[in-house]
Amino acid sequence: MSFKESFLSYLQYEKRYSEHTVLSYDCDLTQFFDFLLKSVSECQVEKVCFKDVRKWVVFLMNEGNSSRTVNRKLSTLKSFFKFLLREAKIDTNPMDRVVGPRQGRKLPGFLAEDSMQLLREIDFGSGYEGVRDQLVLELFYQTGMRLSELMNLKESSFDRGTSSVKVLGKRNKERIIPTNKSLEKLLDKYLDVKQKTFDDGSDFLFVTKKGVPVYEKLLYRIVVKHLSKITTMTKRSPHVLRHTFATHLLNNGAELNAVKELLGHSNLSATQIYTHTSFERLNNIYKQAHPRA
Repeated sequence: MSFKESFLSYLQYEKRYSEHTVLSYDCDLTQFFDFLLKSVSECQVEKVCFKDVRKWVVFLMNEGNSSRTVNRKLSTLKSFFKFLLREAKIDTNPMDRVVGPRQGRKLPGFLAEDSMQLLREIDFGSGYEGVRDQLVLELFYQTGMRLSELMNLKESSFDRGTSSVKVLGKRNKERIIPTNKSLEKLLDKYLDVKQKTFDDGSDFLFVTKKGVPVYEKLLYRIVVKHLSKITTMTKRSPHVLRHTFATHLLNNGAELNAVKELLGHSNLSATQIYTHTSFERLNNIYKQAHPRA
């Protein structure tokens, strides 16, 4: 039995991988050794070295494979040579120094400003749940806070004197986010309805129709339910509203460091992902307005 067959047998019978997964490993290994035969006229497993793997990576990238695909194939090789090293079939692992191509960071989804205007035009109703849902959505969009931060808000988190709200972020780090008159007006409306609906009010800002503090799944359902009315985006979540908050600030001239502080990011690199939208907007303006564009 060849080294490859032993490895595939190990995946199938010991690791209990599916037939489809084992076949994928088989294809990756076959492709690698076919490449070695053509490029270095040598496909003995014991003689495979770091440079051989690097040459294969370059070949795959030149063939138009995505970084994700190449990294998946490298993962197959890593598992294969790790197995051979454990079985004492090779003395050194050629994958030790191999670094895969960097995968591009996935850009966050966000809603256009006109979509957020449509959200304001939804009839939420005057009952407790309707007013609550409306405030939930406005807080996500107007403050950019995380789901966990919004869920743990207290009525006392708001300071009317300074028009701000205090949130407790990751690693118990507090930050202050400005509020505005329209948000405060909606907050007053909500607190009035909440007081009339529940005799024994909870200090937690948001509660269920039974009067107990809201939970993550409920807040998620609230956002999905109402965003479904205004967008066909596949992803509709509280985090999309956080992305929208940051994107709209930058598109309208906010400084990156200010957005970083509002989002509660520990370093600027986490915030820089939002700058793609500002550049995209400027690029579109350039193409539409410049006579040589």
